[in-house]
Amino acid sequence: MAIEDKIQALIEKNTEAELGGGQDRIDVQHKKGKWTARERIHQLLDQETFEEIDKFVLHQSTGFGMEKKKFAGDGVVTGYGRIDGRPVYVFAQDFTILGGSLSLAVSEKICKVMDLARKNGTPLIGLNDSGGARIQEGVSSLAGYGNIFMRNVLGSGVIPQISAIMGPCAGGAVYSPALTDFIFMVEKTSYMFITGPQVIKSVTHEDVTFEKLGGALTHNATSGVAHFSGRDDQEVLSMIRGLLSFLPQNYREDPPYVEPTDDPGRTDMGLRDVVPESPRQPYDMHRIISSIVDDHYFFEVHARYAPNIIIGFARLNGHVVGVVANQPSFLAGCLDINASIKGARFVRFCDCFNIPLITFCDVPGFLPGTAQEYGGIIKHGAKLIYAYCEAVVPKITVVTRKAYGGAYIVMSSKHLWGDINYAYPTAEIAVMGPDGAVNIVFKKEISAADDPEKKEAEMIEEYRSTFASPYRAAERGYIDEIILPEQTRPKLIKALESLKNKQDRMPAKKHDNLPL
Repeated sequence: MAIEDKIQALIEKNTEAELGGGQDRIDVQHKKGKWTARERIHQLLDQETFEEIDKFVLHQSTGFGMEKKKFAGDGVVTGYGRIDGRPVYVFAQDFTILGGSLSLAVSEKICKVMDLARKNGTPLIGLNDSGGARIQEGVSSLAGYGNIFMRNVLGSGVIPQISAIMGPCAGGAVYSPALTDFIFMVEKTSYMFITGPQVIKSVTHEDVTFEKLGGALTHNATSGVAHFSGRDDQEVLSMIRGLLSFLPQNYREDPPYVEPTDDPGRTDMGLRDVVPESPRQPYDMHRIISSIVDDHYFFEVHARYAPNIIIGFARLNGHVVGVVANQPSFLAGCLDINASIKGARFVRFCDCFNIPLITFCDVPGFLPGTAQEYGGIIKHGAKLIYAYCEAVVPKITVVTRKAYGGAYIVMSSKHLWGDINYAYPTAEIAVMGPDGAVNIVFKKEISAADDPEKKEAEMIEEYRSTFASPYRAAERGYIDEIILPEQTRPKLIKALESLKNKQDRMPAKKHDNLPL
């Protein structure tokens, strides 16, 4: 065969492979409001940077007539490219080929890019859109999932791993995304669950829709499985690019620095009015966060789940930081089971990838109640303690108002080896709130008074000014400096600069035993 004929044959094979399961199936995908695997990859990556791997791989199944159902690429598109000029590896399941079902060949393609990503210290992005295991392949398909899970764990803490659920993701398929660092979902066209609505109805007689059981809103707001949701494929892919702008390539590198245009010495006198005079009055912690970060831009993570704690990424003088903050406008900022898990996971991620932690503390305690105790708030709260204790990145804390009891300790206090701990003059640092403390310590004096209510009010105010103030903690060195609210941004930037060469490590061990 002449060289021209061979070149023409290659062109034709490439064209055929790029059609996936064929134009009819592509049209069906588009009618559902979904893009194809290759369309998603090209939208995600910088223009003309995608290099495909294993384009002509075929499955080797012969049972159930599968030898007649072979498509080049077999249900997943894999390769590498760049996002904002930085290399990434990517795989995108192709629903137009046998519903994107996972065969052994598909898993081997995915495992290949996972291995390459880990060995090269490069982020991995998985775009999931699959009907699940390829039943015709039996245990081989299950082996494929296991091989992927193993690589997820090998890459954990080594490279950032990001999953986008852009269609169905059911059964064993859900566990690979669950092992990654962040999960995105597309509203109304994606879902995740272990068992589908039909099985649930036959076993438990519950009648539930796909969306209610495992849709984007369910997993963003109720289960906490997913971290982000977008209206469509385009918005989700844009959000992934936004997230990556804050992340390093791997655990050996620092997160990307951006030349700042925001004045590091900028102050905001309006911060004096954010924390209310009444300790019972809520306020929005976002107001403080957005005021102090570069260009007032805060990339929030898990915004709809456990809103009593806020987590996300920002920059201070061009340097990436991870922000953890109690939210007084929801459950008074109490720590509960969900907030503890949400915060702990984020703290551990930041520590994995050299991202300094900024903590804003306004916490009256752990949420009381039988539901919390029976649900295991003790062990789940311990996860947040553990995460802060083992984190060796720079840790800076600002106590804005309440810091009571064990919850004060948890929120990156000096006792958990917080590096620099600030407090506003409005801070109240004590074993418990003044109301509860007075009614325990001075119960007899109050009951014996001529006017018990007046006596109680007087003693509460005395306790607040004498014991529940930042000055007592500052006397002991538990607070490094009491600062004016408007000084928050320049103080944090100077503190980060002083800690840029921090080196610390946990004792040598096989691995830790996180209180799961």
